[in-house]
Amino acid sequence: MAAAASVTAGVLLGLVVVQSVLVWGFVRALRKFEVPLIADLNAPRATVIQCLRGSDPFLGDCLRGLLGQNYPHFDVRVIVDSPEDPAHTVLNQVVQELRPPNLRVENLVEKSPHCSLKCSSLRQVMSSLEPDCEMVAFLDADTIAHPMWLRELATALQPSDVGVATGNRWYMPQKLSVGSVVRYAWNAAAIVQMYHYRIAWGGTLALKVRVVRESGLLEKWGQALCEDTMLHAQLKKSGMRVAFSPSLMMINRENTSLGGFFTWVSRQLLTAKLYHPAWPAVVLHGVVSTLVPWAVAAMFVVGIANQNIAVMSISLAAIVVYAVSLVLALWPMEHAVRRIVASRGELSHWVSGWGMMKCAAIMPLTQVVYPAALVVAMLAKSTNWRGIHYKIDGPWEICMKEYRPYRPEVVLADESL
Repeated sequence: MAAAASVTAGVLLGLVVVQSVLVWGFVRALRKFEVPLIADLNAPRATVIQCLRGSDPFLGDCLRGLLGQNYPHFDVRVIVDSPEDPAHTVLNQVVQELRPPNLRVENLVEKSPHCSLKCSSLRQVMSSLEPDCEMVAFLDADTIAHPMWLRELATALQPSDVGVATGNRWYMPQKLSVGSVVRYAWNAAAIVQMYHYRIAWGGTLALKVRVVRESGLLEKWGQALCEDTMLHAQLKKSGMRVAFSPSLMMINRENTSLGGFFTWVSRQLLTAKLYHPAWPAVVLHGVVSTLVPWAVAAMFVVGIANQNIAVMSISLAAIVVYAVSLVLALWPMEHAVRRIVASRGELSHWVSGWGMMKCAAIMPLTQVVYPAALVVAMLAKSTNWRGIHYKIDGPWEICMKEYRPYRPEVVLADESL
């Protein structure tokens, strides 16, 4: 029995080493966030696309940040799901307040049954870009762009072999609800994988227009559930790559419920299953990081039941090392992100000492919620995205069952479009 305990403990410690190496690589990248930005003379003509279905809590701030970019020449195209969508109320307020000359608001005309509404929206805008537009950028409605946001994207997109530039999200919720803390913990682990697997994040993303046209992305979007997860595989065929810009760690301060998080993360994992070649590695990591800690915990219980001091000691030591390693891995990422956020003049200290203790007490729940969401994603043949039901027969076999205008009362989860 002691031998079995040693083996399971050894596997768990091996997992600690692998995860620590991956986290350290990501943290090193975050520390290199200060780079010379592209000059006005070299900045490509840009169009920022924002797709809206429903009015997100921070939509007004998001639009103001987007329209206040320090960038020489760019247009903003906001495409709204329908004329009666509640997002129009916020849009009208911002337009009346700022009267931006470079903003164009339109409604989604053709809602294709063969892809998501977001993909339909992107295709509509891309088909009517200005001829001199060289770069398109995407911004989610729950993301507030700092003044240099677009310039930082253009800078990261400069190398000839870069087809896509992207950032990532980091959560600093206003309330430490169970759902918000579990989402924070899961995301901290997920973005390390996204960085190493070159998984693009559509919440902050830019593409070269010629790459979109030459790689056949428009056709792919016309058959897809999401626009971003596929980019690594599609660009790789053309010898292009996805570049991560550490300065574009974008802060999300929204709160969520545990049920809302579960619905959202299940769909995030589903898109990875459908469109990214690293999906088997994601599954393997999820299985190992779930089963091994539970196996060690089970050995500890067995040791207690059998009054086996050796088994109890080995298992308990491994569990303590694993738990401490998770905290030690999280803090360098949090610290690195705070440096980036503080450099932009944004609030970075979002949690008190008591709040950190509360987070530590809730975070272990992630070990239960995440594997459950992973199983749901692995088995899923359909999904619901902001009140729209999609049947999924394969990556390029998406069927929107029925279109309905957005109604907040029928959307149970706080999700980004």
